Amino acid sequence: MNWNNIIHTIIFLSLTGPGIVGNILMFVRHVYTSALGAEKKPVDLILIHLAFSNMIIICSTGMKDIATVFYFRDFLGDVGCKAVVYLARMARGLSICTTCLLSVVQALTISPRNNLWMKLKPKTSWQVLSFLILFWIVNVLISSNLLRYIKAGSGSNRSIAGTFIGHCYMLPSRYIIKWLFLCLMTLRDAIFQSLMGWSSGSMALHLYKHHKRVLYLYSSRLANNSPPEIRATWSVLILMTCFLFFYWVYFILSFYTGFTVTHDSISLNIKTFLELGYASFSPYVLISRDVRVPNVLHAH
Repeated sequence: MNWNNIIHTIIFLSLTGPGIVGNILMFVRHVYTSALGAEKKPVDLILIHLAFSNMIIICSTGMKDIATVFYFRDFLGDVGCKAVVYLARMARGLSICTTCLLSVVQALTISPRNNLWMKLKPKTSWQVLSFLILFWIVNVLISSNLLRYIKAGSGSNRSIAGTFIGHCYMLPSRYIIKWLFLCLMTLRDAIFQSLMGWSSGSMALHLYKHHKRVLYLYSSRLANNSPPEIRATWSVLILMTCFLFFYWVYFILSFYTGFTVTHDSISLNIKTFLELGYASFSPYVLISRDVRVPNVLHAH
């Protein structure tokens, strides 16, 4: 192994190990809460789906990276390349949609009861399930072009121009096909991130106003304590910061390498870090800080 592969392996192991453990813990925790809890809360199903999507990203990206770093030419054939690249792209889309849904549901949860937007809040897990099914349909379709153009990077076809994705590579497609799917992905990212930004900003503003009331009603000694709603605000802000960093930097880098046909080792290492970063870090943000805001906020 050369130094580039050693660096790639270090990045890969330092993210996949903690990422798998963190997502399994979050998955099991909320499955347990949902199964044994007297009240089935929609947010539990959202967090279960987010953890599941993150694990697909980590496992599919991990298989591709193992074949790339250790030169396992027979580890992934055409079918294997199609599967891991398709699953990674689709799960990445599911992650952005699920993160957006989590942010919107949280914002609606702490909104005043007389707010018109409260009518959109899912009351049961079955209502959340319909959104998750819709997310699967959308992302399955948006990623469908990969099933045709992804091939294994064997020595006999490396002379063909294409975008390399580790051991696998993507055949050049017609510009109309390339731009169609790029526009669909960009539209999806823009819509869901706009909703996420609006809902997170709305929640932060509401919690700030609530905190100002607390400062007014209570003594300064009690106000110095960090109330649960303030911790929830920081959770959303941290999660939003992680999401925006990893997803937009990855999108810009992928857009650049896709049109310049760049597949050097530095770009590969950066893309691996960006691919796995949010999926690995997000469960620890959610585990360390309870995202469910107390119902006392509804009274204000």
